Amino acid sequence: MKQFITFEGIDGSGKSTITHQVYQRLFNAQKKTILTYEPTDTPIGQFVSTCIKTNTDPFVTSFAFIADRILHCKQIESWLKQNNIVLCDRYAESTYAYQAAQLHMTIKNPLQWLQDLSKERILIPDRTYLFDIEPELALKRIQHRDELIPFEKVSFLKKVRRYYLDLAVGPRFMILDATQSIETLVNICIQDILR
Repeated sequence: MKQFITFEGIDGSGKSTITHQVYQRLFNAQKKTILTYEPTDTPIGQFVSTCIKTNTDPFVTSFAFIADRILHCKQIESWLKQNNIVLCDRYAESTYAYQAAQLHMTIKNPLQWLQDLSKERILIPDRTYLFDIEPELALKRIQHRDELIPFEKVSFLKKVRRYYLDLAVGPRFMILDATQSIETLVNICIQDILR
């Protein structure tokens, strides 16, 4: 059984909906499960959210994200030691993909630079699900939101998606077609987690 699971995808991929439903299913099955997310609701996490909403300098946002994650990992580690399954809505790959898309004009290899910043300071998940979807379709799904953040633009999300796909290599990652039904995706995740 997998214990630390992260859920990734561009805005509008359905990632948060699926994360919540997976949590509910595990909880109903009486599995000790914690649902968490990034940015966190700590003061640093709240600063990260402000950075995103105000389109702050991407270097500042990147460092804030990583500081938030390093502290978050200490909390996740304690949950794991108590034999909880920990589900995290967004984690390291979100920062790498989104911030690399912001930094690609200023740094030669933004993915590598971002990964090096937190190397050996963060936990590696047992599984990372990437919910993959065309940005145009993803944006149609979220057009009803009252206020779209600066990241929610087609051209930007195309870059983010490309970085996500570059990152999702190796046995830890499972790339899922986010156009499938929510029920199908939830079932795939549950079966995989409990395997």
